[in-house]
Amino acid sequence: MTNKDTTSPVDAPKAPGIRQTMSDLHTWAGLLCGWFLYAMFLTGTVSYFKDEISQWMRPEMPHRSVVPDAAEAAQRIAGKLQELAPNAPQWSMRLPDERYTTMDSFWRLPRGQAPGPNGRSFGSANFDPMTGDKVASRETVGGEFFYRFHFQFHYMPVLWGRWLAGFCAMFMLVAIVSGVITHKKIFTDFFTFRWGKGQRSWLDAHNALSVFGLPFHFMITYTGLITLMALYMPFGEQAAYKTPAQRQELTAQLNTFIQPGKPTGQAAPLAPVDDMVRQAQARWGEGNVGRVTATNAGDAAARVSVTRGEAGRVTMSPQYMLFDGVSGKLLEVKESVGPAAETRGVLYSLHLGRFSDLHMRWLYFIVSLAGTAMVGTGLVMWTVKRRQKLGDPARPHFGFRLVEKLNIASIAGLSIAMAGFLWGNRLLPQGMAERTAWEVHVFFIVWALTLAHAMLRPSRRAWIEQFWIGAAALALLPVVSALTTDRPLWRSLAQGDWVFVGFELMLWVLAGLHGWLAVRTARHQGPKRRAARAPAAPVVPAGAAMAKEGA
Repeated sequence: MTNKDTTSPVDAPKAPGIRQTMSDLHTWAGLLCGWFLYAMFLTGTVSYFKDEISQWMRPEMPHRSVVPDAAEAAQRIAGKLQELAPNAPQWSMRLPDERYTTMDSFWRLPRGQAPGPNGRSFGSANFDPMTGDKVASRETVGGEFFYRFHFQFHYMPVLWGRWLAGFCAMFMLVAIVSGVITHKKIFTDFFTFRWGKGQRSWLDAHNALSVFGLPFHFMITYTGLITLMALYMPFGEQAAYKTPAQRQELTAQLNTFIQPGKPTGQAAPLAPVDDMVRQAQARWGEGNVGRVTATNAGDAAARVSVTRGEAGRVTMSPQYMLFDGVSGKLLEVKESVGPAAETRGVLYSLHLGRFSDLHMRWLYFIVSLAGTAMVGTGLVMWTVKRRQKLGDPARPHFGFRLVEKLNIASIAGLSIAMAGFLWGNRLLPQGMAERTAWEVHVFFIVWALTLAHAMLRPSRRAWIEQFWIGAAALALLPVVSALTTDRPLWRSLAQGDWVFVGFELMLWVLAGLHGWLAVRTARHQGPKRRAARAPAAPVVPAGAAMAKEGA
């Protein structure tokens, strides 16, 4: 007698379909990288205004309603740099523009010279373009911190941070593609929002935010990978460019900085830099010259490059005019690169958005902020959806509690930490040692405290309290700035300093947003609260129930 499998094909478990598989992939890819992605999106979003943030964080810099003449300023600062760094193999200055009316400059230290502060092999200073004097402003990393953090995460080694950012960006692409496949009615759902419906509301918000900026989210994630493609996939470069001459050609295709040659040892004065800048202005336009770089200034082998600015062109490919540093003769005009380098330059420019005017930067900011909210709502939706499936929602297991606490610190806590960074800029003593480093320390200390708070408090109370703390920290920043600097809001309004005015008004807008989130969270009725408020079921006598059943 043989044993036969009596299981009917109908009873056999069905393999999950493509949409269910994509849903699982979307869920777990989003969760495992979601906390990093939220931080990358939010700090990257504010980085579109990193120059304006840097100005606000240096209130000692004078406000100028008129952009100084770039050629005259370049000549003035070139003389200062030759005095400060007479033997520097290279120095460079950023020319003033509408967004930044002072001049950031740096110079390489000669080989064999002791490193500068923090072990750096270069020096830096900020100059007033009208007087040529150093601007005596507080030491601060400025908005550059948010820009660097969003793809390096600061404290970890740079290469590790960039690899982690690339890993998360790749999973973001996976989440975008799998999300589109999962939601077959995603465009229909974009026009549907059910307010106050718990899980359904979070899903509707997540769908709407995803579809609203879907092309942008895909572009910004993919181009973010392109910016560091040489780090992630160096194999083609290593195979194609083997000799020093070939590697030098590759550098010229991707980099605007000219490399210092060997000095002759023969002293020679530097030719007038202002004439070189005016030649570049005649070619590209008065407001389209970005930087002046000199190598071996004061030597017969000196070279000067005047680089085209980033505004008004959708490419980061190097474009510059190269001059003989002694005679001032134009040696080379570089305005084109190979197709591959140009493609990379365009994608890089799309990611940074520096080609754009004020209106386009605001569009970048708004859509990127929607992407931040998309990641945040996805993280919250993970906990909202799974809480309903817990055996005892009042006593969730450790893994669920950990995700919930990390969500609080990653979303609400990050806003508090960013505000704490700005508070540190205003309150740390100006003369303290390593002041720039301590601004960053304040950011991470505050962020760690928000995690500790989330761990110690009930989750719902932690959300509400941290949103209120964030609202208060943001709202009080303009007040603290008015008490600790000579740039209160009313004076900035009177002077027409729209960078300071716009920044501080935006702080109040963001404070209002956090206050609104705190109120909405406090009013939300969770499953346990709804059950407690629900009317009790009427008690039916047993006899009446039996009679009704018999009828």
